[in-house]
Amino acid sequence: MSTEKASPYSEDPPAVERGGFGGFVDSFRQHPHQARTQREQKAAAAGGHVDLELAAHNVADSPLSRKLKGRHLQMIAIGGSIGTGLFIGSGKALSSGGPASLLICFTLIGLMLYSTVHALGELAVIFPVAGSFAAYSTRFIDPAWGFAMDCTWNAELTNETRHSYAMQWLVVFPLEIVAAAITVQYWDKDHSISPAVWVTIFWLLIVIINLFGVKGYGEAEFVFSLVKVIAVIGFIILGIILNVGGGPEGGYIGGRYWHTPGAFNNGFKGLCGVFVTAAFSFAGTELVGLAAAETANPRKSLPTAIKQVFWRITLFYIVSLTLVGLLVPYTEERLLQEGSSNAAASPFVIAIQNAGIDVLPSVMNAVIMIAVLSVGNSSIYGSSRTLAALAEQGQAPRIFAYIDRSGRPMAGIALSSVLGLLGYFSVNPDVQGPAFDWMLALSGLSSIFTWGSICFAHVRFRRGWALQGHTLDELAFRSQPGVVGSWIGFIFNVLVLIAQFWTAMWPIGGKPNAESFFMAYLAVPVVIVFYLSYKIYYKTPFVRSKDMDLHTGRRELNLDALLAEERAEQATWPRWKKM
Repeated sequence: MSTEKASPYSEDPPAVERGGFGGFVDSFRQHPHQARTQREQKAAAAGGHVDLELAAHNVADSPLSRKLKGRHLQMIAIGGSIGTGLFIGSGKALSSGGPASLLICFTLIGLMLYSTVHALGELAVIFPVAGSFAAYSTRFIDPAWGFAMDCTWNAELTNETRHSYAMQWLVVFPLEIVAAAITVQYWDKDHSISPAVWVTIFWLLIVIINLFGVKGYGEAEFVFSLVKVIAVIGFIILGIILNVGGGPEGGYIGGRYWHTPGAFNNGFKGLCGVFVTAAFSFAGTELVGLAAAETANPRKSLPTAIKQVFWRITLFYIVSLTLVGLLVPYTEERLLQEGSSNAAASPFVIAIQNAGIDVLPSVMNAVIMIAVLSVGNSSIYGSSRTLAALAEQGQAPRIFAYIDRSGRPMAGIALSSVLGLLGYFSVNPDVQGPAFDWMLALSGLSSIFTWGSICFAHVRFRRGWALQGHTLDELAFRSQPGVVGSWIGFIFNVLVLIAQFWTAMWPIGGKPNAESFFMAYLAVPVVIVFYLSYKIYYKTPFVRSKDMDLHTGRRELNLDALLAEERAEQATWPRWKKM
C-alpha cells in the first residue's frame, strides 16, 4: 500500500551470521550503515552550523529495530503512565490539596494530555522518526529549542541544576529503583534484608530486559501494563463496594470525607501544589510517540493507541482517584508516612486497610512494585532512544548514536544503566527520602516542557503544511482537537508553570526558601540558559513555516487504498468489537 521510498535504515538490521556465543558478541557490533552518517555529522559539526536537512534525514532513517506490534503499542499507551505517581504520589497530593483539588488537577492535566497526545500522534504517523520530541522541536520550532528540551550535558546527574527530557528518564530510573526497594520494606518491616540487595535485583532485571532490545521492552511492558490495568479495574470495583458499606469494617461512607474534613485543603495554593504531582503521574504518556519509530506499522497501530488515551484518563485516573477521595480523608496521617516514597503511604493501600481487609493490601503493594518496575523499564527505553536521536542530530556526543546490529542504542542503554546505580541511595535511610523527593521534582516539571513543545510543534507544523500547499486530507491521521486543542494544551502548560512558580516561591505552610523553590522550579532557568547558549553559539534561526522540511522521512501513503482496507477489515469484526 505504501509508496514510500525504501531506506537502508528502515529495515531490521542484518541478521548475525554466526550462531552461539560468537553471534551474541557480533550483535553488539555497530550497525553497518552508521559509518556514513557519522562522517556526515562530523563534517557538519566541523562547519560550526546545524544542518537541519541532515538532522531530519538521520532521525528518519535511524537503524533502530522495528519490532513493536500493535498490542505492544496499545499496552504502552494504556499502562505507560500508571506508576508511582498514581499509586503513591496521589497520597501526598490528596494530603496537600484535598479530594476536590486532586480531581480538578488530574482532570485538567488529563484533558491537556488528550490534546497533546493527539498532536503527537498526527506528527508521529506522518514522521515516525527516532526521538520524536527532539526531532519535532528541532524541525518545526528551532534547533536550539530542541537542544534545550532534550539535552543538558555540562554536568553530572547529581548536580540538581541539570534538566532535560533525556535527563528526566535518566533520573527516573534510579528514582524507581529507590521506590522499588522501599516498596519491598512493606513486607520487611524489621529491615532484616539490606535495601542494597533489592536495588541489585531490580537493577539487573530491568537492564537485562532492555538488553533484549525493543522486543524485550515491548513484551515486558505488555505484561506489566496488563497487571496494572487489571489491578486498577479491580480497585475500582472494590472501591465502589467499600464506599456503599460492603466491606468488613467501616460501614457506609458515601461522601462523608468531602464534608468532614472537607473537599479542599490549603485553598487555591493547595490546588496549584498538586499540579506537579499530576504531571509526574501522567509522565510516560508521550512514550507512544517515541515508540513509533520502532513500530512495524505506525499508520495502523499508533492511531488505535492514541484514541485509547481518553478512556485511560477517564477510567484509570479520574474514576480511581474519585474513589480514593471518597475512601481516604486528606487528614489521614499515613499519607505522609516517610514522605512520598513509601508504598505504605499509598491511598490505595490505606483504603483497603481501613476496610479491614487483610490480604489485599499486600496484593496492591505487589502491584505497586510491578508499576515501579514498569516505569523503570520505560526509563531506560526513553532515555536511550532520546539520546540516540540527539546524537544523530549532532546535538549530543556521537557515541550516543551508536546502534548495534540488533537495533539497540547501546551507548544510551549503558549510560542509563550506570546512572541507575544511584538507586543505592536507598541503602542510607537518611538520604533515601530526600533523594527520592529531589528526583521526583526533577522528573515532574520536565513533562510540562515536553508537552508544551509537542503542542507548539504541532501548531507550527500545521502552519507550514498549509503554506506549502498541502491539505488536511493528505494526513494519514488527524488530531481530533486539532490546532485549537494544541493551542489550549500549550497555553495550559504555560499557566501550570506560572502556578508552580507561585507555590515554589511561597510554599504551602512555610516561608520562602531557596531549597523549596529549586526543588519545584529549577527546570525553568536551566532550560532558558541552555536555549540561549546553544542559539548564540550556533546562531540557529527560527524555522520559518515556508522553509520547513516536510519531505525528509515522511511516510507517503495511498490513503484511499488504506482506508478501503481498514473498512473491509472492520466489516468482519464481531458485533461487540464494532460497539
